[in-house]
Amino acid sequence: MAQEDVFKKLVSHCKEYGFVFPSSEIYDGLAAVYDYGQMGVELKNNIKKYWWDSMVLLHENIVGIDSAIFMHPTIWKASGHVDAFNDPLIDNKDSKKRYRADVLIEDCIAKMDEKIEKEVEKAAKRFGDSFDEKLFRETNPRVLEHKAKRDELHARYAKAMNDVDLNELRQIILDYEIVCPISGTKNWTEVRQFNLMFSTEMGSTADGAMKVYLRPETAQGIFVNFLNVQKTGRMRIPFGIAQIGKAFRNEIVARQFIFRMREFEQMEMQFFVRPGEELKWFEKWKETRLKWHKALGLGDHKYRFHDHDKLAHYANAATDIEFEMPFGFKEVEGIHSRTNFDLGNHEKFSGKKIQYFDPELGESYTPYVIETSIGVDRMFLSVMAAAYCEETLEGGDSRVVLRLPAAIAPVKVAVMPLVRKDGLPEKAREIIGNLRFDFKCQYDEKDSIGKRYRRQDAIGTPFCVTVDHQTLEDNTVTIRFRDSMEQQRVNIDQLQSIIGEQVSLKSLLKKIVE
Repeated sequence: MAQEDVFKKLVSHCKEYGFVFPSSEIYDGLAAVYDYGQMGVELKNNIKKYWWDSMVLLHENIVGIDSAIFMHPTIWKASGHVDAFNDPLIDNKDSKKRYRADVLIEDCIAKMDEKIEKEVEKAAKRFGDSFDEKLFRETNPRVLEHKAKRDELHARYAKAMNDVDLNELRQIILDYEIVCPISGTKNWTEVRQFNLMFSTEMGSTADGAMKVYLRPETAQGIFVNFLNVQKTGRMRIPFGIAQIGKAFRNEIVARQFIFRMREFEQMEMQFFVRPGEELKWFEKWKETRLKWHKALGLGDHKYRFHDHDKLAHYANAATDIEFEMPFGFKEVEGIHSRTNFDLGNHEKFSGKKIQYFDPELGESYTPYVIETSIGVDRMFLSVMAAAYCEETLEGGDSRVVLRLPAAIAPVKVAVMPLVRKDGLPEKAREIIGNLRFDFKCQYDEKDSIGKRYRRQDAIGTPFCVTVDHQTLEDNTVTIRFRDSMEQQRVNIDQLQSIIGEQVSLKSLLKKIVE
């Protein structure tokens, strides 16, 4: 099945089973804004819990805060967002659609990469076990031709982005005959910059109102609280401050479901270090964050690092952790060495001294910062995309199953009476009454047992417990495992340990520190 079709099915599945709904749907929706349903909010909260615990439980020197969405407007001047938080946009005159020029070019580069990989895949099938992939990539004329074109385009693109050369971005689009996906034409406007911040007014009267912004990132709330946290927590460098919160960007080219939205949630940690040690910590956090992702078991091959061609105005090193979505490898987390730009600028604009006295060195300095920033919504999408599976079973039946990591699944266990009589519903309710203090449970008695299994498969429930007449005789139940569909007869007293061992976040957290 084409990846585009898989993605459409995934979007439909998210709505049908209560994961994600279009916002304001009864009023025909609001573009690029979504609501999380009853299953989605559980999965989302579990992802946030996994991240939060990986930061503040596993590291004695990382603490959390929750800063306000509204902040003094000068903060965004100091951070550079007022002047530099822009996207390069281009319009197609025929379709009247607007696109990010950088994304159009990056998609073109990705297509060139795909051509190379297809050549390698064909050769691997042709030569079998004797295939030398490294030698083939270095010597095959078609691969070398594709790579030369790709590298030439990449070099031009990187230079144009670093130089903020909007004319060159447009010329690249024309030279490489990049067409509008809707109209199929190359009738492009000039490229222009567009600031992404939402603004509003704070105050009781129009004359006395102050222009403020909805925060485009959560990081600045951490930076302006640096001294508050450092002094009240008696924190010593190196230390980090973590935060989960909403951010807002007026994305003109919002697309791909919840991948790019106007209202989204971030999980960010700013790690403060001595000047000169930032690149060492940058490498350390790259390794740690990749372990966090891989611990979920979604497939190590689905992750890769992508170093930035254009560094942000505050950074001296930056990379993305990309995940293979149904629409290609896309960023889910950014790791940046932000230097001392933020703290230094806030000191300059506020007039307040924002420095750290290092008792070991006997001197004060402005700390450097390593940032790890992950989008909750993108992480949610990557988990759902990796978990979604359509299976053909023995006998010709089929099922849709979400192979969600058990520790973050919305519902951990479903308890089902085989029939709705003979005291079985009451026994099932009794079992849930004992399990619900530790696990998110569902009770399901409607339809045949097979249909109920399929419903739980579709929402990713790792365990189903069936109560039958034998249960009333010997206190045993049938427990069914989602992925293998294997069924075992166990004593009710064993359920707590069997389920608990599989769904505990501890099993994931241990993988990160190994």
